[in-house]
Amino acid sequence: MNVAVFPGSFDPITLGHIDLVRRAVPLFSRIIVAVGVNNQKSTLFPLEKRLSWLREVFKDDKKVEVAYFEGLTVRFCEERNAHYLIRGLRNASDFDYEKTISQLNTIIGKDIETIFLISQPEFSHISSTIVREIIKGKGNVSPFVPEVITRELIIYP
Repeated sequence: MNVAVFPGSFDPITLGHIDLVRRAVPLFSRIIVAVGVNNQKSTLFPLEKRLSWLREVFKDDKKVEVAYFEGLTVRFCEERNAHYLIRGLRNASDFDYEKTISQLNTIIGKDIETIFLISQPEFSHISSTIVREIIKGKGNVSPFVPEVITRELIIYP
């Protein structure tokens, strides 16, 4: 069984994240979309809200599981018997950062291979950070996030 983990804060999940998961589904027997919890980092949306959105987005994808973890991503992978990490690359800066993390994961993890997927051009400008700023500024994020989020943002946060 080839299990992959797609880790992130997903604060919030974007259309770019969704595209990466859907493109990776044929490559793996199971993909775990895992929200990394870092108590030292502040998030715009609570963990339960982010998990709820992820479950809604992937409810029809039988090969996609939603989970969360604390601590090192490679430890979570070991606990779940996952040998692959999925990471998206939007630009050269992403590549430099992700390459370094991948190399560190190879050193501290057991049999962890990082699979890089390049963002489709229509999603390469989208990041959760930018989406959060638009939300804080009360702008329209519907071109960047799934409908479940835009529906809820009318009343939340």
